[in-house]
Amino acid sequence: MFYIYEKSSTYIMGKVNTRTGEVRPDHRQSYKTMPAAKAALTRMSKRHRADLLESVNDPVYRYGIAEAEYFHRSIEKSRTVYSIMDTAKENPITERVNTPSYCSPSSESFWCM
Repeated sequence: MFYIYEKSSTYIMGKVNTRTGEVRPDHRQSYKTMPAAKAALTRMSKRHRADLLESVNDPVYRYGIAEAEYFHRSIEKSRTVYSIMDTAKENPITERVNTPSYCSPSSESFWCM
């Protein structure tokens, strides 16, 4: 399994919105093979070039492709958050950047389930 991720933030990127050409983070998006991930990155790049004639923010330069295990072990960044139930903010929690909000103790949806 392979991911397309943003190099600066390490967010796993989703598919291209065909109407707007926008790519949003989506932790569920994965590709079975490396050629499938490269093809998706090429589609992102072509859609970007069709809309904008600048190459500064081209997805080929902003995004990378990595195998899932290697990505989670070596590339993915972590962040420090606090539980919303910890009113004194004494116990910081370290979680990965791509943790869904419903799995994070720092979000209200975690405590409402």
